[in-house]
Amino acid sequence: MPSYHQWLEWLEKSAWAVGIRQSLWLYPALEIVHILGIVLLVGAAFLFDLRLLGFSRNMPVTALSKHLLPWSQRGLVLIIPSGILLFLTNAQALGVDPVFWTKVGLIAVAALNVFVFHRVIYKPFKRHGAHGELPYAARVCGGVSIIVWVAVVACGRLLAY
Repeated sequence: MPSYHQWLEWLEKSAWAVGIRQSLWLYPALEIVHILGIVLLVGAAFLFDLRLLGFSRNMPVTALSKHLLPWSQRGLVLIIPSGILLFLTNAQALGVDPVFWTKVGLIAVAALNVFVFHRVIYKPFKRHGAHGELPYAARVCGGVSIIVWVAVVACGRLLAY
C-alpha cells in the first residue's frame, strides 16, 4: 500500500495535474472559478448570518433562507471541483502544509455549524410557524459562521504565498 507521500506524489503527477500546470489559461481559470464560488457561498452566508445576528429584522428569516441557500449551494458546486483540481497541481506541498489542513478543519467546522443550525435550531423554528425571534443559539451559529469563513478565506490567501 502506498504511503501518504507517495499518494500525494501520484496525485501531483497525474495527467490532470500536469495538464493544468502546463496550460497557460487553465490554472488561472480554475482560480477564478474557485474565487467566484467563494464569493457566492461566503457572500450569501454572511448576509444570512448578519440577519441571525439581528440586522435587517424586517426581513423574515425563512424568506431570506429560501433566497440565499440556493446561492450558497451554487457556490459549493463551483468551489469543490475547482478546489480539488487546484489541490492536485501542488498536492505534495499542500498535503503537508499546516495552513491547508487548518483550512480543511475550519471548513469541517463550518459544515458542522450549518448542520447544527439547519437540523437542530432552525428546523423546529420553521415547524412551529416561524414566528417571533430565533433562539439565542441561532445568533451563536451566525457569529461562528462569520468567524470561521473569515478564517477559511485568510487561510486560502496564506496558501498563495
